[in-house]
Amino acid sequence: MDANVPRFDLDRNVEYKHGLMERRVDWLMLGNAMLCSFFVAVGYMIFVVSLPTLAQKLGADLIAISWALISYQLATISLSLVFGRVGDLYGRHAVFGTGIAVFTIGSFLCGLAQDVYQLIGFRVLQGIGGAMCQSQARALAMESVDAAAAGKAQALMTTAHYAGFLFGPSLGGIIIDFIHWRGIFFLLVPIGVAGLALNRFQQKQSLRPAAARKRTSAFAIDYPGASLLVVSTVALIALLDRRLMEAISWGWRNFLILGFAGSFVGFILQERAAASPILNLELFKSRGFTLSALSLLLVTITQTATAFVLPFYLQEVLRLSPTFMGVLFISGSICTAAVSPFGGYLADKVGTRLPATTGLILVIAASAMGTLVQPDSHWLLPTLILAIGGLGLALFYPQNHATMIGSAPKEHRGVATGALFMTFGLGNAVGVSMGSFLMTVVFRYLTGDSAATPTPEMAKVFVGAMNYTFAGVTAVAVCALISSLLREKGARGHPQLS
Repeated sequence: MDANVPRFDLDRNVEYKHGLMERRVDWLMLGNAMLCSFFVAVGYMIFVVSLPTLAQKLGADLIAISWALISYQLATISLSLVFGRVGDLYGRHAVFGTGIAVFTIGSFLCGLAQDVYQLIGFRVLQGIGGAMCQSQARALAMESVDAAAAGKAQALMTTAHYAGFLFGPSLGGIIIDFIHWRGIFFLLVPIGVAGLALNRFQQKQSLRPAAARKRTSAFAIDYPGASLLVVSTVALIALLDRRLMEAISWGWRNFLILGFAGSFVGFILQERAAASPILNLELFKSRGFTLSALSLLLVTITQTATAFVLPFYLQEVLRLSPTFMGVLFISGSICTAAVSPFGGYLADKVGTRLPATTGLILVIAASAMGTLVQPDSHWLLPTLILAIGGLGLALFYPQNHATMIGSAPKEHRGVATGALFMTFGLGNAVGVSMGSFLMTVVFRYLTGDSAATPTPEMAKVFVGAMNYTFAGVTAVAVCALISSLLREKGARGHPQLS
């Protein structure tokens, strides 16, 4: 090869000139991806803390207002993979910018909602926008740097996301108390407009412009596959929702089970036959991609189950005020946001195995500490559980996300990012369901009442059920560690996709 001709290492995405490696970071692209992650996280957390106020102002009961939350989650989980594929085919920036616009419009319309049914509909629109921009954000962050800094880029994305989790509740409370509840939605509009402007400017100035493929029949969207994916995802989320399952008849439960099984099998068959599938099943031949996704699912189940159980203990058993409990709960997010950059730096310097293993050991330790909680424990113990778990996530998430996305060829990174968010959403749903299920089963066993509902009024039995629940969650975290260790050390190989 002529020494004067630039050459590219396709596996590492690094340009060499005259024998010297040039590392350049597209800070505009990375900054815009981080802003999107922060933007969506703030919007989600503001909404969560405002649920009681929204129910009161819109005259809705708990079940009705909960659907305003569920509808958003259904849209993001079921469509992230679809829009990830659309971005791979027609350009990430186009889908990313459109997603920000749709999320912003949805936020504005939520602020105008006159009843809970309008709010649910507009939240679906918000969720569609969130699925569009989030399915591209981490792929864009990956492409804004060379492969040697992939961990750092994903760490900054994690920091931005958890910063949104930190600021969201405080902003929501201040706006509700001192301005107006509709302001929690209108606040997101200028942030969205800024994101759109930055995205437009970044497209013109980018060091690494993302070119869209030409639309041809060979790369058409697999609409049957997309439809089957949405149906199977919605059916699965419904099956995991214990409140819904207890509220419907056995006939409807059987219908959901058959609907999920049929649509999922149909999706797999469709993807195997489609010329341009939504999810190329060859991706799962990549050890890095498959085991990273499995590790992410198991860790998310662990953390969600922990976050589901602890508030009942803090508020109903230890009798802490909601405000103080909220302060304790941000300890995990603070640790994750603050330490993630170090986790990414460590992954880039020494490889992914050390930070991933250390992070998962911390997650296991945090879960195991939950088995030691007693009715009269000091509030420092549950705070340590949250903080240590947050430190574990800070070390695990950046390298896991970098491996999962980096294991896919560049033209399939949108799908990999969409799969990441879909896995995260499914982990949240399974975590809540698992925490609720274990608490109920163990509580009934300890009380000897097959119809009992876990209640903190029976503090000793409630905490005993919680201890067993944490033991089950710890076992899930151990499985996550095993899955992570089974990955090829530093694997960055790409499967050969047709």
